[in-house]
Amino acid sequence: LRPSLLHRPSLPRVGARGSPRAPGAALPLPSRRYMGAVGSSRVMCDNVPGLVSRQRQLCRRHPEAMLSIGRGVAAWTAECQHQFRRHRWDCNALERGQPSAGGAAEGQRGFRHRESAFVHAISSAGVVFAITRACSQGELKSCSCDPKKKGSAKDSKGHFDWGGCSDNIDYGIKFARAFVDAKERKGKDARALMNLHNNRAGRKVGVHPVERFLKQECKCHGVSGSCTLRTCWLAMADFRKTGDYLWKKYNGAIQVVMNQDGTGFTVANKKFKKPTKNDLVYFESSPDYCIRDRDVGSLGTAGRVCNQTSRGMDSCEVMCCGRGYDTSRVSRMTKCECKFHWCCAVRCQDCLEVVDIHTCKAPKSAGWTSRT
Repeated sequence: LRPSLLHRPSLPRVGARGSPRAPGAALPLPSRRYMGAVGSSRVMCDNVPGLVSRQRQLCRRHPEAMLSIGRGVAAWTAECQHQFRRHRWDCNALERGQPSAGGAAEGQRGFRHRESAFVHAISSAGVVFAITRACSQGELKSCSCDPKKKGSAKDSKGHFDWGGCSDNIDYGIKFARAFVDAKERKGKDARALMNLHNNRAGRKVGVHPVERFLKQECKCHGVSGSCTLRTCWLAMADFRKTGDYLWKKYNGAIQVVMNQDGTGFTVANKKFKKPTKNDLVYFESSPDYCIRDRDVGSLGTAGRVCNQTSRGMDSCEVMCCGRGYDTSRVSRMTKCECKFHWCCAVRCQDCLEVVDIHTCKAPKSAGWTSRT
């Protein structure tokens, strides 16, 4: 174990801080046991579904990176579902188009809506996050700590020495660009250009100058723990911060059309500003996602839980698209009558709670809708 790793937290467990593990997060990636049993990166990489030839080449060259990418896919899928948890489209359409090693779900690649822009951005950011962490934790042969964080520096608290193991985000961005973008570089159409733009916007989260996603952590050395001497390093912030940032970008996404020479975008509405490299872009207005529709990646809202007292997107009126809802009464155990006992414990009783659960009614025709 390298001494520098003693200062670093491990990769956060997917689903922490209330993010549910996505049913659609079952990854088509090989396990470590499978990789060891096969003994050949070529055989292993040829059996990962959804990869294009350039991605298979990178997989054979860096087979250990595939496990990290798998964690990145799980992290961004869970974060996507957290951000859309109160909306009609809640990222569960990824169950039908499984998240692939390349990033966005296969079923999302043809979409040109605002939701697809978010999926491509957060999937690209998820790969950056996972690869960067894997470098710092010594899991990849091709990279390690950030080599530029050496010597002394100064911040608002005074001088400090770079030490520990700073996250090598430059390598994470470089690897994600090569791996995730490979699928879109095969195409020259408008959809491919849109996806490449949103992939890049997701990667730029890590180096955004306003909201820092690399946080500085320090350890004090001195008498009685005084900070006369400090050793500092840079660490990736929690992935939830990335999700929150991209959610703001999703809400401010800009609708665009291709320019006349087919090499870039221009705004669809001249009243809006031209998109920057940090903005998310999309071509088509989103559908209402009320019913199942294969062509737009909608599972519909039949059976979704709604909030009877809310006036937001999760209200029963909005979520159920005016179809009404069913109410069922269920019993569940909860902690109650909690008391603090000196020192230092909180003891609670187990109480039976009866609650009403409201779920959206299905449309009269609940089957899949498809235009093809």
